[in-house]
Amino acid sequence: MEKIEMDIEGMHCGACATGIQMLVSQMDGVKLAFVDLNTKKGTFEFDPAKVTKDQIIKEIEGLGYKAK
Repeated sequence: MEKIEMDIEGMHCGACATGIQMLVSQMDGVKLAFVDLNTKKGTFEFDPAKVTKDQIIKEIEGLGYKAK
């Protein structure tokens, strides 16, 4: 398992954070997804054999947010 923390820009309410968290947690290979609106950060734990950091970023950006 690999664990990463990313800055997520564009969130303005709790529903934004919850939506990102729900979307990423449903991805195959993602074990943990936690998004904090107050710090504008997301923590993700995943199996790099099943999903990559770039794929997670692409999903978040598909919702209209900027992840880095």
